[in-house]
Amino acid sequence: MKKLLPKIVITIVLLFCFSATAQRNPFKNLSEKDGKIGIGTSFPDELLTVKGKIHAQEVLVDLDGAVAPDYVFENYFNGFSEMMPEYKVISLEELEVFLKENYHLPNVPSAATMQTEGISLKEMNLILLQKIEELTLYTLQQQKEIDALKEKISEK
Repeated sequence: MKKLLPKIVITIVLLFCFSATAQRNPFKNLSEKDGKIGIGTSFPDELLTVKGKIHAQEVLVDLDGAVAPDYVFENYFNGFSEMMPEYKVISLEELEVFLKENYHLPNVPSAATMQTEGISLKEMNLILLQKIEELTLYTLQQQKEIDALKEKISEK
């Protein structure tokens, strides 16, 4: 029994040490620096920085001063927009010239910019909604032209 006692004591001490270490940092991939929380990183650069995938059922993003692109339709139907006075829809011809020069849509960051700076989901969603609204207007304009051409053909 005297020979077993030191081994039992050493085992208990080791188990206690492992247990205490595990209790000190139960979240091995969680860190805090200057009041900022990092998950998967030791160097959080925002209030919450996650280096890795996030699984969520829903994400709510506040507009917080951003303007939703209703100004696209307001400009089209009223000839101006109080929400965004500087906004102007460009013609399809102007759009084609821009695309040939830049290889991306106006007001949409280039692939290189997105690669280096990342993207803000709030900003990008608003930009994409603006582009959908512009596409809707282009479609309406084209449909009017199609209807006018059909009418001309049926008159002959």
